[in-house]
Amino acid sequence: MPSPRILSVRSLWAAARRIPVLLAVLGLLALSLPGAAQAQSSVRPPESATTSEVPLGPDFRGGVLGNRSDGEIWHDIRLGAEGTATIPDPNAATLIQSQGEDWRLLRLQWVIPYGGQVLLAVLGILAIFFVVRGRIKIKGGRSGRVMPRFSLVERVVHWFTAILFVLLGVSGLIILFGRPLLIPVIGADAFALLASASMQGHNLFGPLFILSIVALFVTFVRGNGYRWVDLKWAFKGGGLLGGHASSGRYNFGEKSWFWWATLCGIALSVSGILMLFPNHLPVFAEQVDPSVPPERALLQIATVVHAVAALAFIAFGMGHIYLGTIGMEGALEGMTRGTVDENWAKEHHDLWYEDHLAAASTDSVRAEVKAAAGDV
Repeated sequence: MPSPRILSVRSLWAAARRIPVLLAVLGLLALSLPGAAQAQSSVRPPESATTSEVPLGPDFRGGVLGNRSDGEIWHDIRLGAEGTATIPDPNAATLIQSQGEDWRLLRLQWVIPYGGQVLLAVLGILAIFFVVRGRIKIKGGRSGRVMPRFSLVERVVHWFTAILFVLLGVSGLIILFGRPLLIPVIGADAFALLASASMQGHNLFGPLFILSIVALFVTFVRGNGYRWVDLKWAFKGGGLLGGHASSGRYNFGEKSWFWWATLCGIALSVSGILMLFPNHLPVFAEQVDPSVPPERALLQIATVVHAVAALAFIAFGMGHIYLGTIGMEGALEGMTRGTVDENWAKEHHDLWYEDHLAAASTDSVRAEVKAAAGDV
């Protein structure tokens, strides 16, 4: 006969095994009641109740993470989306000015490589022309008679502009091309000193160049208007394509150089002033014309215009310097002594020569005095 302890253990174990079954039965009975069914069917809140759903739309500012992804936010910032700033700086609300990257790529991928190629091409053409053609000599040699050609005022203005042109041109080329060309040669430290000196010199002589361009235009505009004879001179290539090319005091090439220098000088002056005073002039320009780009965009445009105008000025200027020095015999004397040889005048400026034939003289000193006084 089993002991009472063994019976009690078996009874407890049998009762424990029936507990899950009892719980399941109770659950079914609870679900079958009407109140439970009604509670289950009314889980969705009524239409009049308020919800905590996050409103959608670009103006939403609530929530912890907002309703936009990081990619969308960064996309807008990259395109120049503005936020809210409490300081008076109008640019402080813009984290990224996307035009800056466009400006950088334009400068690195277009202005610098193609500008350098243009300058090298001009140097190559001049070198080939000098090797093939040589120095253009005076036909018939020097006559021993000279004619007054440029006054002292004209020469002073010319050399003042020429010196500034060389100083600004060299310093500007160092600033533009120095990083890719000079750093591998002289090192970063030496280039830093050279670039800093070039920038300081550029800013110092730039305003003087503006004055020189104005003086150059006022001094030489008389006689630089185009005439029908200039078109004939151009078709004959100045006599290089056959036949004599007549011209007045200035030929087609010299007139073109004058107007090219004037236009490039204006572009350099205006863009240079904007670069020197980027925080003042754009504000004034916006008051005059609301369509003017913001100051940072205006500054970026100014730097590109300045570089392109400078490269165009230098490229044309190299041809002018070549012909005025080693390229043509007797040309430089007009800007150093103020006089030119009679045969040179007859060959290159025959119409002017015929009008001033009476001024030809064997007394070079007297001719230089007359030239300095403006009797040209």
